[in-house]
Amino acid sequence: MKNIILIIITFFTLISCNKDEENAIAEIDKLPPATQIGANTFGCLLDGKAFLPGTGSNPLDCVYQFVNGGFYFTLQANKRDNLNNRITIVLATNNLQILEGNTYVLLDESIGNAVGKYSYATNSTYTSSTHTGELTITKLNDQIISGTFRFDIIDYQGTLRSITNGRFDMQYTN
Repeated sequence: MKNIILIIITFFTLISCNKDEENAIAEIDKLPPATQIGANTFGCLLDGKAFLPGTGSNPLDCVYQFVNGGFYFTLQANKRDNLNNRITIVLATNNLQILEGNTYVLLDESIGNAVGKYSYATNSTYTSSTHTGELTITKLNDQIISGTFRFDIIDYQGTLRSITNGRFDMQYTN
């Protein structure tokens, strides 16, 4: 009898694991392909769910410019949830030149740093020395910037948000 119960428990455990894996694969399949052609695409997994820019006013914006003696990069993706609250994910640098092939640690907004930002409605939080991430630039030329990213962040309610499998391929303004 104990063996039958053990077999049943094992069977249901295996079935539930497979469904979780299938759901994770399905979410990552919703992301745009990782390209380097200036396709103006952005996507990542936010807490395991596909996050893609929405429609409407300014869902995706990218700027890389030299201002007042320093380089500044900002990539912002926005969408609305079912309550019409704006969700925003931002990658940025503060007086930091970025180079193709380099990886940057996402820290805080200090001069010379790269930073990740998560906003919900009017509440924003940033990466920090305790909750960091990485931004890798895979292409930077001909007004095109492409790359990958990931970061963890504590939101305004104290909840850990995990942003993974991020990718972008943007034409930027300067």
